[in-house]
Amino acid sequence: MTDRRSFLAGLFAASLYSKPTWADAGSPAFLSAGLKPDGTYVLCGLTEAGDLTFEITLPARGHAAAAHPRLAHAVAFARRPGTYAVVVDCAQGRQIARLEAPMGRHFYGHGVFSADGDLLFTTENDFDNAKGLVGVWDARKDYARIAEFASGGVGPHEIKLMPDGMSLVVANGGIETHPDTGRAKLNIPTMRANLSFLNLDGGIRTKIELGPEHQRNSIRHLAVADNGTVAFGLQWQGDTAHSESVVGTYSSITGTTLFDDRNALGGYVGSIAITSDAGLISATSPRSGRAVEYSVANKAVSKEVQLEDICGVATINDQFIYTNGAGLAAQRQHETQWDNHLIKLKR
Repeated sequence: MTDRRSFLAGLFAASLYSKPTWADAGSPAFLSAGLKPDGTYVLCGLTEAGDLTFEITLPARGHAAAAHPRLAHAVAFARRPGTYAVVVDCAQGRQIARLEAPMGRHFYGHGVFSADGDLLFTTENDFDNAKGLVGVWDARKDYARIAEFASGGVGPHEIKLMPDGMSLVVANGGIETHPDTGRAKLNIPTMRANLSFLNLDGGIRTKIELGPEHQRNSIRHLAVADNGTVAFGLQWQGDTAHSESVVGTYSSITGTTLFDDRNALGGYVGSIAITSDAGLISATSPRSGRAVEYSVANKAVSKEVQLEDICGVATINDQFIYTNGAGLAAQRQHETQWDNHLIKLKR
């Protein structure tokens, strides 16, 4: 007869294996939202070669997604100022939860899981109080909302988990918005962006602000290398004829560095990626139809890529791949028009 210990161990193992992993979803390397020719919005899995592994219908346009580190769960976020996000089982092709922003809040289109996958962190706008927040959701309890804390600034956009697994970095864009005025920017003369480094309970480790000459540069997008170097992409809110540098890095060792993009990005970064060794950065601009790659060591442009409506970017073996609104994904052509971000899954 099977003893009680063996029986319980078998039950525990069965409970683990009953939950689909990313292998059950076709082992995608990336996630991307997109628009199909019939007007359907979808979330897709893509291999490193750009082949489709799954396609799940979304209720509205997606912006970015957060991928669970173990389970085949992805959280698809509506484009700002969306008030919902959907959690989908990518192996079974079904919605398993729906996140609703609390009254007086909206999402900013980004989120990230904790290293163990137990918690999801989402960037949010407390719009009546012009305050940035991070919402905390428990993936073990059907994604129930369990906490929230200040993001460290106004207009938090992208959020990333740092390599230590114990802290977050938030791009606080500095721009006040309110759903009553759509996507209008309400405080440009006084806006101040920052990078905020936070503990997982919301405690502030440090804040990084640019100098006053960059006051109208809004920090929006982030990428993090294995050594903790943070690459950030900005969107210039001043005179377009006098665009400031819109790509930079920060590390606790070297501090803040801004890169000259020769105005190739038109003052607007739509997405950004950094190699694992922090040697190269790529920033995309759908407005200018190009990506600019930088050598971090030389603090200089190393390559430009021209591609209409380019925006999504990620790394494969420390090489960059791109997606665009015409359906190109890692040199594969699709009917789907890819949205802003190409989200890399952790291996």
